[in-house]
Amino acid sequence: MGIGLTHFLILSGILFSLGIFGIATRKNAILVLMSLELILNSANINFVAFSRFGGVNIEGQIAALFVIVLAAAEVAVALAIVLNIYQNYHHVNVDEINQMKG
Repeated sequence: MGIGLTHFLILSGILFSLGIFGIATRKNAILVLMSLELILNSANINFVAFSRFGGVNIEGQIAALFVIVLAAAEVAVALAIVLNIYQNYHHVNVDEINQMKG
């Protein structure tokens, strides 16, 4: 018995659950962004697993590649926002920030 689609879906579900838990419970903006990356990686695992076990097509791998590019752009923009928050408030707790200074 080898590794099948069910194993990949279970792994993806665990990563997605950890990401949702991290977003819901963390106050630090960096940890929230890391949790968001976990959610995007769980989507990538689903795309590649369905592409592999669903047939010989490559659309799932192409979609995963687009998600990776989207995640890289998201990290660049989010890091700039986090640095701006830290520069203005001297912390990155998302609960204590209600508006950005202009």
